[in-house]
Amino acid sequence: MSDLPEHISIWGELADVDHRLRHVHVDGVRTRVLQAGSGPDLILLHGTGGHLEAYARDIAGLAADFHVTAYDMVGHGWSDLPDKPYTIDVLSDHLIGLMDALDIDSAHLSGESLGGWVVAWTAAHHPERVGRLVLNTPGNIANKPEVMARMRDSTMAAVRDPSDETVRRRVEFLFHHKEMVTDELVNLRRSVYSRPDFVQAITNTLVLQDPVVRKDFAWDPAWVGEVKAPTLLLWTEHDPTGGLDEAAMLLEWLPDARLHVIADAGHWPQWEKPDEYLRAHHDFLVLGKDPA
Repeated sequence: MSDLPEHISIWGELADVDHRLRHVHVDGVRTRVLQAGSGPDLILLHGTGGHLEAYARDIAGLAADFHVTAYDMVGHGWSDLPDKPYTIDVLSDHLIGLMDALDIDSAHLSGESLGGWVVAWTAAHHPERVGRLVLNTPGNIANKPEVMARMRDSTMAAVRDPSDETVRRRVEFLFHHKEMVTDELVNLRRSVYSRPDFVQAITNTLVLQDPVVRKDFAWDPAWVGEVKAPTLLLWTEHDPTGGLDEAAMLLEWLPDARLHVIADAGHWPQWEKPDEYLRAHHDFLVLGKDPA
């Protein structure tokens, strides 16, 4: 029998790990949650326009060390879409409310892109709820207008016209190896973007790409310096939203931070380089040492 071809599918990645997928009510917001594993709590947060399947390739590996929780942030995925701006404080309050609903007093937090922004804000404003922190390609630390415009325009175009072509282009933006973007991943996101009221929901998310709204939450040493949790900056060589110069800014602002750069990956190292992503989390969160 010939070797099985490598095929990345979300169900295939979750096939051999016991997990529970359900909806939890968080202050009136029906929130989709996936949990697996046992051990210290680790909560995963996706990026703008994303959903918990962003971590499909990592759940099994993380569940060997942690009680893992991945969820759709308010206004995202298959969680409720209340009509209000999803500013960073709103997203952080939703995270704290979810932890309360799940009886999680304190957890390690790992957030990608927008999720990284939310977990950093949470660590600064609710330090007693956070163990260690992983900021995975948080992006645009320098608040560059051209990056905000690119994010806003590409996301809005895909939601207004959730065709294969426009959504595939939006998903490929996240990858260095665009050949890794599967039909399943594109169609999953097309389903999210086709939900009733999702145009308004993404409009409420993209207020963070408006400089006037953003200024109250923008990355700034005044609040970033309040993050006391030991922090790992997980960067890549080809992140389209921010380079290593921006990682250097965060290293100066964060009181207790170190940097690990994953080679040959874009904005989704958790999907493109799962082995290195998992190793970095194990080294930093379990062994308490800087990733090699």
